[in-house]
Amino acid sequence: MPTSVANHASLLLKAAAAKPFFSPRAAARIPAPPPRAHPAAARLPPAATAGALGASRWFRWQSARGLCAAPHSGGGAGAQGMGSDAGVGARKRLAPAVNGLAKEVPPLNGLAKEDTAPPPPTPPRLLTLPTVLTIGRVAAVPLLISTFYMDGPWAATATTGIFLAAAVTDWLDGYLARKMQLGTPFGAFLDPVADKLMVAATLVLLCTKPLETSLLRDGPWLLTVPSIAIIGREITMSAVREWAASQSGKVLEAVAVNNLGKWKTATQMTALTLLLASRDPSLPAQGALVTPGVALLYVSAGLAIWSLVVYMRKIWRILLK
Repeated sequence: MPTSVANHASLLLKAAAAKPFFSPRAAARIPAPPPRAHPAAARLPPAATAGALGASRWFRWQSARGLCAAPHSGGGAGAQGMGSDAGVGARKRLAPAVNGLAKEVPPLNGLAKEDTAPPPPTPPRLLTLPTVLTIGRVAAVPLLISTFYMDGPWAATATTGIFLAAAVTDWLDGYLARKMQLGTPFGAFLDPVADKLMVAATLVLLCTKPLETSLLRDGPWLLTVPSIAIIGREITMSAVREWAASQSGKVLEAVAVNNLGKWKTATQMTALTLLLASRDPSLPAQGALVTPGVALLYVSAGLAIWSLVVYMRKIWRILLK
């Protein structure tokens, strides 16, 4: 090889090692190929064709910038392409911070789940129709006592009417609470309290001012014995139910109201209504109501003691297991 050719070859190799052939400046001086005209551009006027070609070149250049943008470049909107993390970061959603650290929430089926807080629970209504009826029974107790000791032809009738209305509302409020789903914890607590107040007050009134009849004149204890049995049973069951509320669920189910307790309440209300009505002088056969009233009162006392024994036997079996 001649000396001049060898010198030229060595100079070219040194230049290639020192600087690449295709530098960014050299690439910038390479003319871009002419844009291809769309077939539909032939039918457009020259001004419209030039505008469309310029817009097409601009959008192609923006997409090329996005595709070739370096990752983590942190550029603007034009630099968000396939290699950029800015678009991915914009689609990420962070959950509320826990202990100072934010947690990413994975998308569900490709869609990010919105932060929707559950609606707050609506507080139960306090004064429903059954609860109002129960409160009315409690308020009727002082009125019953007042009319019992009043003198007059209407006093005994008013006393009987108040007690009869209380007995009807005792059944009505439970029926409405079950039928219309209007039961509340406050109503469930107040209903047995109202019943016990009304029954205990009536029994005490009949014992303190007995009727002037031959049956009660010869045996003044006839009303006292069943009254003590009924009131004592109610006090005992109230204490047992309060204790069962602090125990397991099986104990609480054992003291739930059964059919025996319902029959006891029905005979009790009927007996007291007959005894109060026997004091009404407007009734033609007031003396004839005393005997069935006393008899039903003893039946009610027997059912009360029997139901108490049944409840205690259920509780005893549960405690022995």
